[in-house]
Amino acid sequence: MRRIPESELIINSDGSVFHLHIRPEHLSDKIIMMGDMDRVKLTASYFDTIECEVQNREFRTITGIYKGKRITALSHGIGPDNIDIVVTELDALANINFETREVKSDFKQLTMVRVGTSGGLQPHCPIGSFVVSQRSIGFDGILNYYAGRDEISDLAFEKAFTEYVGWNPKHCAPYAVKADEGLVEQIGFDMIQGTTISAIGFYGPQGRQVRLPLANPELNAQIESFRQGNEMITNYEMESAPLAGFSRLMGHRAMTVCSIIANRLAGEANSNYKGSIEDLIQIVLERI
Repeated sequence: MRRIPESELIINSDGSVFHLHIRPEHLSDKIIMMGDMDRVKLTASYFDTIECEVQNREFRTITGIYKGKRITALSHGIGPDNIDIVVTELDALANINFETREVKSDFKQLTMVRVGTSGGLQPHCPIGSFVVSQRSIGFDGILNYYAGRDEISDLAFEKAFTEYVGWNPKHCAPYAVKADEGLVEQIGFDMIQGTTISAIGFYGPQGRQVRLPLANPELNAQIESFRQGNEMITNYEMESAPLAGFSRLMGHRAMTVCSIIANRLAGEANSNYKGSIEDLIQIVLERI
């Protein structure tokens, strides 16, 4: 059996994993994830009891009990590169023996629900609505570095999308991945379900122009008008695709649900979205 070298998986002197700084016993198999550290505190404020609280950099973790369920609330920071770190280390905490550095014989499946904010791209995704990423398209290219990428991707959707928008070959090759179908129904049965784009940045990569001109100013219009049958692109964010992709590769269950805080089509935004996020967190706590 392969022993994972220290350079491949760094374990801190206290037995915690390198970036998250949590030990295997700190982790529940039910995880609610979010970009903002303050939302971890907000989520944990609903816990009946708190077992542990750990923070390193942008990664804050609180594990506790909510109505008899042991849940870990975790902040992953912003961007797809952080998802590569977080999901890899969560999987290691669950499925690698930190003493022998070998994969455990008994696989432990994690359930991960990301609660985020997003910009809607369609009229039926107004500000204040909740949108589940039933499928996600990653513009980041991270999944392309891992074996098995094609086996878990929706290759037909990828092809149709890249051909329709005239994908620039200088960008990373997009990948399309579905969230866990059972989890989507469990959490989002009464919410809007659609296809989400995970961008590699917030401004230019999502078609926002501040001072720098865009390489393809028509890309968002092409994205909004794309259709495959009855399916369309519903919203933009930055993490749902790598979360879905890594989870499928590793055998975990994962999905993303976002509160829509802007509608790109209408050019509207709401920076006062705290109440909407609170409502969504409470729904996920009940249903996870």
